[in-house]
Amino acid sequence: MEARHLSYGEQRLVQIGRALASRPKLLMLDEPAAGLNSFEKEGLATKLLETRQDGVAILLVEHDMGVVMAVSDQIVVLDFGRKIAEGAPAEVRGNELVISAYLGEEVDCVAGS
Repeated sequence: MEARHLSYGEQRLVQIGRALASRPKLLMLDEPAAGLNSFEKEGLATKLLETRQDGVAILLVEHDMGVVMAVSDQIVVLDFGRKIAEGAPAEVRGNELVISAYLGEEVDCVAGS
């Protein structure tokens, strides 16, 4: 079957597979979960975890926080190009600035304070 006949999620996995065929040390992905349904996101997260276990570092730019939290050791959160948080998923998940930026709630604090 030609890749053009695959679902969008399957095409994304083929693209990642093509990138991995060159045996990189670092895989850089920009919004790989965009447009995927929940089943496809689970498959993506599984593939990313397997890739990490194979010793490939991954730089992931992603807005789907479920995918980010499932596959990341360290997270850096940007808000309009400004770093507002950095740390392990559990640290970032509870950060008031992250909650404010991504949920639209007003928080009375400043980054770095």
